Amino acid sequence: MSLPSSLLSMIPVGPKAPLAVPAEFTRLNDLAYNLWWSWRPEAAELFRSIDPVAWDQSGNPMSILHTIASSTWARLAEDEAYVTNYTEVTAAFDRYLQGGDTWYATAHGDALAGPVAYLCTEFGLHHKLRLYSGGLGVLAGDHVKAASDLGIPLIGVGLLYRRGYFHQAVDPLGAQQHTYAALQLARRPLREVMDPNSGRPIRVRVPLGDRTICAGAWRIDVGRVPVLFLDTDVEENQPSDRPITHFLYVRGREMRLAQEIVLGIGGTRLLAALGIEPAVWHVNEGHAALSLLERLSRAMGEGVDLEQARKQVSSSTLFTLHTPIPAGNEVFDRSLALPMLSGTLPGVDDELLTSLSDSHDGGRFDMGALAIRLAAITNGVSQRHGEVVTHEWSQLIGGDAKVITNGIHPQTWVGRSMSRIYERVVGDLWDQRIVNGSGWEQVRQVPAAELWQAHQSQKAVMLRRIRARMREQYSRHGYGPSRLQWLEEQLPEDRLTIVFARRFATYKRAGLFFSDPARVRHLLSHPEMPVQIIFAGKAHPADAEGQALVRWVFEMSQSPDMAGHVFFVENYDMEVGASLVRGADVWLNTPTPPKEASGTSGMKAAANGAVNLSVLDGWWAEGFNGSNGWGFSETSNSDAEDAGILYHLLEAEVIPMFYDRDDKGVPQRWVEMMKESI
Repeated sequence: MSLPSSLLSMIPVGPKAPLAVPAEFTRLNDLAYNLWWSWRPEAAELFRSIDPVAWDQSGNPMSILHTIASSTWARLAEDEAYVTNYTEVTAAFDRYLQGGDTWYATAHGDALAGPVAYLCTEFGLHHKLRLYSGGLGVLAGDHVKAASDLGIPLIGVGLLYRRGYFHQAVDPLGAQQHTYAALQLARRPLREVMDPNSGRPIRVRVPLGDRTICAGAWRIDVGRVPVLFLDTDVEENQPSDRPITHFLYVRGREMRLAQEIVLGIGGTRLLAALGIEPAVWHVNEGHAALSLLERLSRAMGEGVDLEQARKQVSSSTLFTLHTPIPAGNEVFDRSLALPMLSGTLPGVDDELLTSLSDSHDGGRFDMGALAIRLAAITNGVSQRHGEVVTHEWSQLIGGDAKVITNGIHPQTWVGRSMSRIYERVVGDLWDQRIVNGSGWEQVRQVPAAELWQAHQSQKAVMLRRIRARMREQYSRHGYGPSRLQWLEEQLPEDRLTIVFARRFATYKRAGLFFSDPARVRHLLSHPEMPVQIIFAGKAHPADAEGQALVRWVFEMSQSPDMAGHVFFVENYDMEVGASLVRGADVWLNTPTPPKEASGTSGMKAAANGAVNLSVLDGWWAEGFNGSNGWGFSETSNSDAEDAGILYHLLEAEVIPMFYDRDDKGVPQRWVEMMKESI
């Protein structure tokens, strides 16, 4: 099939929610329904300037447009600056959607006969869309945005989690609390996908053991890229089946497998029902591996024998593995998986299911093994991770794994102050010139004082936001006005600020920093060179050890010797993450090597001028060059050994360099390292 000029036009959707926007500003409705605004500062400012207070509270165009008074619209209509900005932003939006000079169009033209289908269990597109948990989802969201900017014809497929991932709150004793808030569909840029034949909301039938369920679908527009989300909460389903897609990363294995059947089999059937024939299928982690069984079954149903069907499926499939070890893959007991899949796909019997899913651990149904066997390409997500994948999976891959190091979507994560510098020295389209190294050399010519001031501005914003969050947290814990006033005096801008923000899985070693409490107290409270460290991160509700780490770090932050130097910020999400990567002086990462598959938060911090202090694992093993930060412990040491190395680096190099200032208060050597980091 030939690709249309816009993939969005391939997928019919229902009407937008009615918004009381006057005719002269009706295009705000179009902007609100496309997440392009979220990475274009001028578009976000267009919404913010309608009502700055309401915007700061919600950060959501749909909420703003639902509540604006008619008198506000009358004022804006007479505001020449606003009308001019509105005209310029909407024109830029139209040029973006219609642009034919993208990287893909210029470099590859009609290389693909159809789009890329990108299947993933979570998508981190915006903090108001809690359809993500952490790194995998944020990576997928950045991947989608980058594909849009580059003009790659990609369609995302995921699940609509009506209650999403959990909100984290920490009680006064440090225990992590979990709450799940319902997604307000009318206040999110979701439109129901319609059946192209009937014009009614689409329904795909998905086999689930001894019965068949239905799934509807919703579309979110991410620039030029449509992302489709399957939804089992439809009236055709029994009450027991409607919650299948409600919660992300449920702990129950039967429910998790049901979700992955809906994602893989249902997602493949959804594209077929829409008449979409992907040229490439990208299975992003093993959760979506059952899409391969559906395609295999369909090929055999068309009269192709098993061996030829396998070749047909494999030739257009690539599988990205994000886990560092086989134990981290998505696996199910065969006694659970086979009954839910047996007899549901023509041509796919128990023997074939077992042979395709068998791997390291006999008796288990391994989604990763299934995907590797049916994909032409299996890739790891950093150079080092590729070596790990090869070591663990070469017998199934048939050789070495490919390596494609993860990346980021810079416009989503770079703060406004740094972005303005890049616009001036690299160019207005700096984010599209990432691969042009010579253009970025101009950053070295930026005066140290200017770069330092830009960083300090972003740091000040971060610290204000963290104080506001901490105030809410302390108030909920019952602290009185005197303690809240004390908090207002904490997190000074001139203090070295280290950030540790990531999922609280045990291998990430959130507590390594506190291995020697006495030494840490001395390091943090040095009279001339004090340090403060901000922690943020969630532990999965089923991860007792991770929750114990949350409690321990929280207890450290409340101890008399460390209070005012250590802070734990609850409910880590994309909004908090963006603030932290934009304002951190040092980005700390201490995983047990080689368990960090890639990691991308350090890339986001580096793009904002922060310096990484990290174990040489994941992307940092190839990103570290000796002068753009600090790297240590490439091989696995004991926690005590790694903590000792970390303390030494902080005391002997990191802290002294930060506080080494010229007569104007600028840390010249530190800024040189910031430039190298950028």
